[in-house]
Amino acid sequence: MMNPKIKIVLGGGGAILFSLLLLFSATFYWDNTSFEADSTAIYIERGWDFESLQEALAPHLKSSTLFAVAAKAKGYSSRVRSGKYEIAKGLSNNEIINRLRQKSDPIRITFNNQERLENLAGRLAQVLESDSLSFLTAMRDPEFLKTRGFTTQTALAMYLPNSYEFFWDVTPAIFCERIHKEYQKFWNATRKIQAQKQGLTPIEVITLASIVHKEAVHEDERKVVAGVYLNRLRRRMKLQADPTVIYALKERFQNFDTVFKRVLYKDLRIRSPYNTYRVKRLPPGPIAMPDISAIEAVLSPQKHRYLYFVANPDRPGYHLFAASLNGHNRNKRKYVQWLNRKKLYR
Repeated sequence: MMNPKIKIVLGGGGAILFSLLLLFSATFYWDNTSFEADSTAIYIERGWDFESLQEALAPHLKSSTLFAVAAKAKGYSSRVRSGKYEIAKGLSNNEIINRLRQKSDPIRITFNNQERLENLAGRLAQVLESDSLSFLTAMRDPEFLKTRGFTTQTALAMYLPNSYEFFWDVTPAIFCERIHKEYQKFWNATRKIQAQKQGLTPIEVITLASIVHKEAVHEDERKVVAGVYLNRLRRRMKLQADPTVIYALKERFQNFDTVFKRVLYKDLRIRSPYNTYRVKRLPPGPIAMPDISAIEAVLSPQKHRYLYFVANPDRPGYHLFAASLNGHNRNKRKYVQWLNRKKLYR
């Protein structure tokens, strides 16, 4: 017959073993997520140590202490990787750590209609780790621009509007390098030949496309508008594009949030290389980020004899075109009368 004292010892040992088993399971294999959604995103910054990660994770975990124990046991606490990680509801510490060891999730970024590098840098800072100043510094880096054939005035031409995938912790320098590679892919042999036929370089195409983009809000009219500007360039006429005057005004007053509904005659006298009422050439760089349809319009414009156009008051967003100055003046009078009736003086 077994000694009762031995039974008590064995019973106590079993309880301890069972408790250790529960603790082990809770530490590695039980659900340790505390959020209600199907998943949550964790953003780990470059240079973070494990304590910083633990602090960021704490609001999403039932027990950050058990997570720390599991991370140390698995050797993760000294190997924190930066990036964005999607953590699913119901994961155990073991699964969370395995997820954080994998490649981070890419972020899909879409940008268009950015007027300046400053606007683009601000847009990127909203969805990527680095701040806007870091992005802007990389975009304006003199050596980076020079070796790739750009200047600070033409740099915006490199950033083609599209959707791209980047890792959240991508450095600004790597971001700019990737964008330049996408720019080179876009300018394939076919597009370069199309640009040459129009007598333009790729950067000049994008510069003109930025004006077309601003002038023609409707895509179905952009090839017509592009044709007008190209006709004027071939005749060595001033482009006389109102959007370039507006850009010059914004640049002079350093206020790019101002909305101009009407360009006044006094505005046409502003001294600026962007004012195409004064200079017989393209502006020194894009006045905005044109979308692809505007670029394609310049590369493949509609052939016609038009040299002038003015906004069509009867069709908002569209224009009235003319091949002669007399015809243009008739169209212009109609438009000015409409502006005055609407009391649009600025």
